[in-house]
Amino acid sequence: MESNPLRRTIIKQRILTGVVLLPLLILFIYLASEPFFILLVSVATLLALREFYAMALPSSRRLEQTLAVLSGTALVPLIWLERPALFAGALVLLVLFFAILFLLRFRDLTTVTQQLALLFFGFFYAPLLLGHLGLLRALPNGREWVFLVLLLVMASDTAAYFTGVNLGRRKLYPAISPNKSVEGALGGLAGSLAGAFLARAWFFPALEIADCLFLGLGLGILAQLGDLFESMLKRSFGVKDSGTLIPGHGGILDRLDSLLFAFAPAYYYALCFVVG
Repeated sequence: MESNPLRRTIIKQRILTGVVLLPLLILFIYLASEPFFILLVSVATLLALREFYAMALPSSRRLEQTLAVLSGTALVPLIWLERPALFAGALVLLVLFFAILFLLRFRDLTTVTQQLALLFFGFFYAPLLLGHLGLLRALPNGREWVFLVLLLVMASDTAAYFTGVNLGRRKLYPAISPNKSVEGALGGLAGSLAGAFLARAWFFPALEIADCLFLGLGLGILAQLGDLFESMLKRSFGVKDSGTLIPGHGGILDRLDSLLFAFAPAYYYALCFVVG
């Protein structure tokens, strides 16, 4: 467990970062047109892929890292265009291209398939999941849907953190994240539920009570699983944080981990049960 002085320092850094970045993010989401919003999502994807491949691939694969970051980022606007054949065709081309590239630059036969698999996985982890944020924004009431997911996940993360710090006794999943507790996870679910009903009362009256219950619990669980999944990745790669981009939080993947598991399910729920 973190020492008290270190914990206080981290909390101060997180608060200062939130005070500066959160209003800017809210303002951008509210004012930006869809193309500019997709540009922001693409930039976030580029940074996330850069961190992922820096962890997943050795430094000797610098060329492959760079090409994968750029080509993976290019998938985001293709998802937003909602042309499945175009996206599938681009993905096929990327598979063929990198398969041939690794064939010509295989180096060590005992690790080449693992490295290639990690490169392909990066396309699904960041661009595919984060690309659904653009689809969510394009829905009727798209801004409200984006704000809803952000509010749910932030409420879940904040409630889980403070509940775990003050009340945490039983370990949740020590092999993956030793500091997380069952009490913190339950507090996170309570926070996400509260966030859903707050959104309904504040800016999204179109939500029914059943929507708030389903989304609050469902996205709250998925957000915590997304956090644990990224922790598993970092442990397998032998790193503590995905990067150092955001003071008090680590890298951008450390901030997006919960959201990556929430955007796509929120989109399909909205499409099937609310918008449709």
